[in-house]
Amino acid sequence: MHKIIKEDLDYILNSNLAWEKFKNATILISGANGFLPSYLVETFLYLNDKQNRNTKVIALVRNKEKALSIFSHHKNRADLEFIVQDVCKPIKLEQNVDFIIHAASQASPKYYGSDPVGTMNANILGTNNLLELAKEKQVKSFLFFSSGEVYGEVNDSLIPTKETYYGYVNPLSVRSCYAESKKAGETLCVSWHHQYNIPAKIVRPFHTYGPGISLDDGRVFADFIADIVHNRNIIMKSDGSSTRAFCYIADATIGFLTVLLNGKNGEAYNVSIDKETSIMELAETIAGLFPEKGLKVIKDESLQSGTYVKSNLVRCCPDISKIKTLGWKPETTIDEGFKRTLLSFL
Repeated sequence: MHKIIKEDLDYILNSNLAWEKFKNATILISGANGFLPSYLVETFLYLNDKQNRNTKVIALVRNKEKALSIFSHHKNRADLEFIVQDVCKPIKLEQNVDFIIHAASQASPKYYGSDPVGTMNANILGTNNLLELAKEKQVKSFLFFSSGEVYGEVNDSLIPTKETYYGYVNPLSVRSCYAESKKAGETLCVSWHHQYNIPAKIVRPFHTYGPGISLDDGRVFADFIADIVHNRNIIMKSDGSSTRAFCYIADATIGFLTVLLNGKNGEAYNVSIDKETSIMELAETIAGLFPEKGLKVIKDESLQSGTYVKSNLVRCCPDISKIKTLGWKPETTIDEGFKRTLLSFL
């Protein structure tokens, strides 16, 4: 395990969470190969190593080879089991399940143009299948990974954006496959809670980054990280004035688990940093983290990015006062978080 990731896991385990609730528990995590859920898998296995909680992780994945590669350092562990199947198909399990975390989803805009149907199916059919399993197993808590994209194009007067604010989403735009299916997934959670008393909670991450992010992810911050790793100048494909909220993965992981354990059923929580950073400011920050490389930020708005479907959002920043009432707030600065991310690759 990389030193940076180990430090992150120590940081997560030192948070004020009721870790004893996971003792002897079985946790199913869908999309466990993914960037965000893989950190949750690592957290629970590290919890066993450090606190001997006897927690069992069932990792639901579509690609077994990728899973075995990502978790190769956990080979032959008795507390990690892989189930290889599409979350969009009915899920049958013999063993008991105490917690379900549904994070199987295509989160990068590069997939919205190439596979909008697949993007929607995981958020709608997959969510319904896992809620059916939650009902069958009578789980203690169910966590659905939604997204800050559900807010759409929010008026400036509603930024920072509370969980009760919503803007415009064009259902006839192919890019809306992600936001609209995440909205539908949220409504499914609320409906199953209302009708069957499923203890479903919802988290809305914004732009989460950190060790393990795929360098070909397609999102702008991943492109910038890849540029530094490969000793390339950062090429800006816009004027860089749009703003986003960037949250380090160790902080976000604590936030997700906080909602899983302490969130109110049938409700959603923003999980991010409540600070706007422009894309240009981010590029300049990242380029300046290793001055010895001599890398620069260069503008070239003529370049296009294949199937990447551009967002119309100019500003995007959450209000996190709701999750703060549960005792969580992000601690990692942009400079510190991206330096840690780059060191994990370099």
